[in-house]
Amino acid sequence: MFQHVIKNEEELRAIIGEPSDLVKNKVIHHLDANCKQYIKQSPFLTLSTSDADGNCDVSPRGDEKGFVHILNESTLMIPERPGNKRVDSMRNLLSNPHAALIFFIPGMEETLRVNGRACIIADEDLLEKMAHKGKVPTLGIAVEVEECFLHCAKAFKRSGLWDPGTWLEKEERPSAAKMLADHAKLPDMDEEAVTKRLNESYRKRLY
Repeated sequence: MFQHVIKNEEELRAIIGEPSDLVKNKVIHHLDANCKQYIKQSPFLTLSTSDADGNCDVSPRGDEKGFVHILNESTLMIPERPGNKRVDSMRNLLSNPHAALIFFIPGMEETLRVNGRACIIADEDLLEKMAHKGKVPTLGIAVEVEECFLHCAKAFKRSGLWDPGTWLEKEERPSAAKMLADHAKLPDMDEEAVTKRLNESYRKRLY
């Protein structure tokens, strides 16, 4: 199908070139004061994992800013809030502890990337630190930090993600309920039924 597939880094570098000294030296290996401040102001992150066979998954995590608990300079903890019970990320971590995070701050175009090794924790004293509205998460994901670095804003500038002028009108957006109904193909579960189910879940089972 493809006529020219890049097969090694030498070929890739011949096209892309080498990173600048600033890029080469921006990676640190712990959470310094700058990273801690960023994480405390972030209400949203993506968590990337893969299983032992390399099958990948990226999952969103979000809450009020500061929902990720910083235990020390080398460890952070993400609360596991109620979801759809697929637990893709956690199942992956059981066979492969490597994880990658990207933290976002609304309106800020630079993101913070954190790579490390993760595990699933059930320590009650630590989970209580991440309680919200009186509800303690039943599990958490602890990440031992190996790399931290700021990612430049070019993707956000190109996409205009934070610019409301680029946002679709409500009637232009894909219908999540229709997509779910079409994909699941369950009896008595049309777009209207899925809409009701989603709305109930969002009202009653956020925490």
